[in-house]
Amino acid sequence: MEKKGKSEMIKNIPLIPLRDLVVFPSTLVPFIIGRKSSIEAIEKATAKGKNIFLSAQIDPSLDNPGIKDIYSVGVIAKIIRAIQMDEKNIKVIVEGKCRARIIEFISSAPIYEVLVKEITESEHQGEEANDLMKRIIYLFEDYLKLSQNVNFESIIPALRDNKPERIADIISSHIYLPLEEKQNLLETFNSVERMRRLNFILENEILKIHTKLRKDGKKPGRQKSPFRDPDKLFPPTMGTKKSNQADELEELRKKVIEAKMSQDAEEKAIKEIERMETMPPMSAEATVCRNFLDWLISMPWSKKSREKRQLKDANKILNEDHYGLEKVKERILEYLSIRQLVKNPKGVVLGFVGPPGVGKSSLGRSIARATGRKFVRLSLGGVRDEAEIRGHRRTYIGAYPGRIIQMIKKAGTKNPVFLLDEVDKMSVDFRGDPTAALMEVLDPEQNSTFLDHYLDTEFDLSNVMFLVTANILEPVPRPLIDRMEIIHLPGYTEEEKLQIAKKFLVPKQMKAHGLKMENFRLSDNTIKKIIREYTREAGVRNLEREITSICRKMVKKVVAKSKDYKESITVKKLEKHLGIPRFRRAAINQEDEIGAAIGMAWTEFGGELLTFEVTKYYGKGNFTLTGQLGDIMQESAQAAFSYVKSKLCELDISEDVYKNFDIHIHVPEGATPKEGPSAGITIATSILSLFLSIPVNRKVAMSGEITLKGKVLPIGGIKEKLLAAHREGFRSAILPAENKPDLKDIPKNIKENMTIHFVENMYEVLKISLVKRVTDHEK
Repeated sequence: MEKKGKSEMIKNIPLIPLRDLVVFPSTLVPFIIGRKSSIEAIEKATAKGKNIFLSAQIDPSLDNPGIKDIYSVGVIAKIIRAIQMDEKNIKVIVEGKCRARIIEFISSAPIYEVLVKEITESEHQGEEANDLMKRIIYLFEDYLKLSQNVNFESIIPALRDNKPERIADIISSHIYLPLEEKQNLLETFNSVERMRRLNFILENEILKIHTKLRKDGKKPGRQKSPFRDPDKLFPPTMGTKKSNQADELEELRKKVIEAKMSQDAEEKAIKEIERMETMPPMSAEATVCRNFLDWLISMPWSKKSREKRQLKDANKILNEDHYGLEKVKERILEYLSIRQLVKNPKGVVLGFVGPPGVGKSSLGRSIARATGRKFVRLSLGGVRDEAEIRGHRRTYIGAYPGRIIQMIKKAGTKNPVFLLDEVDKMSVDFRGDPTAALMEVLDPEQNSTFLDHYLDTEFDLSNVMFLVTANILEPVPRPLIDRMEIIHLPGYTEEEKLQIAKKFLVPKQMKAHGLKMENFRLSDNTIKKIIREYTREAGVRNLEREITSICRKMVKKVVAKSKDYKESITVKKLEKHLGIPRFRRAAINQEDEIGAAIGMAWTEFGGELLTFEVTKYYGKGNFTLTGQLGDIMQESAQAAFSYVKSKLCELDISEDVYKNFDIHIHVPEGATPKEGPSAGITIATSILSLFLSIPVNRKVAMSGEITLKGKVLPIGGIKEKLLAAHREGFRSAILPAENKPDLKDIPKNIKENMTIHFVENMYEVLKISLVKRVTDHEK
């Protein structure tokens, strides 16, 4: 159900919780209050201008409802009259003014006072609104005659107002419905949606009354009603010509044939049209059928975008939009090459995995432009309902197709580039697993017969180019990963960020801010300083933010002085524009230390450097780990400590060093969770440095898993880790020997600027990482 509206004026107002009563705007309602808090609220409201906020209790049986026991949507009403009935009770007559939503409870004792926001509806005077209005008035007349609870003659003056939203509220107020249903009508802010719902409710209520009368052996009486003559209620200008139903259905048949649907879809559509021939045109069921037909007709069953297959043009477009990312560009060009030789190849499902800001989402638009296809994007972050993917069955009120079909309709072609963004942010709850529904969508062997629950007919998704993005793969189910061709997008090097800033970010932001190239200039050294000292990221999102900040300040100067104003932003001027630097290379600048080593880590945001500190103090041999370390990292630390204890004799270290001392390992930045086995050699090096009293070389970063026998095992995230070390100024790194093949993915400038030591065991690690001194035990 759609709930739309524009929220305006915020008010501080007393509140009265109502039992079994929902007040609607444009209605006069009497009710009796007896609670002390309600009486005080009326007195305060009367003193402040007679405005009161009325909202229903969720549980009417509660004498003292709490904040959570009151519906958040209610009505701002004006107190017309308050009459003292006896010592305890007051009869109040109010007029509902407008819908409002509780923003905040200011107080709950002695009275409820709330901050509310008015919800203003837009007026609907279209043909559908007027037809619905007449329909519900006719149904309301039948309902009143059958129920015989209200004299409909007394309601005519109120219905003479020609605004559909007011008529819907007045009728809603006079129908006997459960509290939840009335609250539902109050919370339906779109008046057309409210009238559709009201139409459905009135039809059901009339049917129930007829059924009961037949069961009791009674016949409903008929009487003359002014409702039967619309001219008595509405001016002639409001009337609309009744459309010819036969012509409309014939037009639908033509559209079904022109849509070139699949055979099954066409048969379903024709069957729905035949059903509509037997229904009243304004019945709720006819509206459901019409919506279903509109969806079937509007789907691009046979429409395709004409693809660009020229490799040179595609390569040029990809290079215009993105710097680097050679693997992705090569894969797209391979696909276009296949298209030239194979008429109908299988669909492509590419998975882009990498830290934020490296260009995963923007690649989708670039690929669509390079291939000449339409582009649609669906964000999966927070999706936890399977029906979001597959749609709801038509038996549910307000059912719609799933978001896959909605996006295909939006694209208007059956072969768009479809970006499924943030697939790792989906979750699961009692409504089903959306990742399971995605398996059919992303499987080239199955998606040619994708079945949406709403359409209830197969739609071919095999021509769609699906692109899936994620920061990390761990939350994504393995079967879903198997359906994708994974392409890892690591972070950018400093040189790549410099080129991206010069070729893309600076020109883009200058254009967005109305600046000319002559107005200001950023030197290479200035951009490098921004990268090093004002951002710490794998991508370029924060870099663009800093450039935007400089552009805003330049715009201010250009407007204040003249359009011809010129300035060159140098390294010295940078602090004036961006403030003091946020990041400093503390780790590389510190002196060599005993019991402290630098480890390289990988996170979903890219590579990071962590300092591992070890200290000892008199105790009973306890071993303490702090710094919010995960289970795997704690096990890695235990393995490193066990290895060190097993080598004490070989290294001439007394056992008293751990028997009579407590050992404490800490990884700073304790608020940040840390996980993984790759810290093993770093922890072992820190402990041995402490036991041997030999400092660790602070210009060497390391990463590797350790076994109890001292072997160094391979780890992941090599590129991201080396990028982080290079970014922080390290020129030497220690890695497992089995990771040597991973160097082929490392940028050439990093391999040239860094000395990478490949090791197989802890002895090799210690030879490189520990600083030799005259007092060394090896002397």
